[in-house]
Amino acid sequence: MIRRNSKAGFTLIELMIVVAIIAIIASIAIPKLMSARLSANEAAAISTLRSISSAQAQVQSSGAVDTDGDGGGEYAYFAELAGAFPMRVSAAGAPAAGAAGTDLLNPAILASAFGTVDANGYIQRSGYYFRMFLPAATAAGAVAGIGENAGGGANPASFPDPNNGEILWCCYAWPVDHNGTGNRSFFINQEGDLLQCQNRSATPFDGTTLAPTYDECYLTASDMSSGLNVGAASVVTLANVWVPVQ
Repeated sequence: MIRRNSKAGFTLIELMIVVAIIAIIASIAIPKLMSARLSANEAAAISTLRSISSAQAQVQSSGAVDTDGDGGGEYAYFAELAGAFPMRVSAAGAPAAGAAGTDLLNPAILASAFGTVDANGYIQRSGYYFRMFLPAATAAGAVAGIGENAGGGANPASFPDPNNGEILWCCYAWPVDHNGTGNRSFFINQEGDLLQCQNRSATPFDGTTLAPTYDECYLTASDMSSGLNVGAASVVTLANVWVPVQ
């Protein structure tokens, strides 16, 4: 009488076939999964920039920041918009730091996550870094950009200019890990001009290794007031071409 072993397992050949099938499926699925992840992060970055644009319009129209006391509202940094850092105030018609616990924006316009500003002045969301720039005073006909201070808000040693701060701001978004969390880089300003570049230069914007400077998208280097350089090589990186987001 022949007895069958009910505990018989897979043969080595069968296991090898299963492993080969799994490897084939993985080789097809993983690239598509990564591509979907990058696309989702880029879409989230675009959506975030649009939300930032709306928040800036709201804070400017409300006059919550008016550091020269002329009645004209000014734009704000991330931590100010998120109610995590005191708003700048006017002291005898000049910019001054707001009081902790007193001059916070309440209710906040942006989510509290925007109040977490790192040592570089960046915030991180969905695989992208974001950095806000507000304008300095006009010097020799040009307007420099001042990034958010480490930890959030403005640096008291270098406050944004009150007059230019009523009409200019810009924000950049670039991947935390180029080709890992995103490819394209993005820009938006006070006019709601939303631009993108494919970020394919030899030294792409990537994490903290290389971040966009405030003048990357402008016609003239070191001048936020010079208008946007659209459809041509950046005068800063000389390689990136910025075009409208469709």
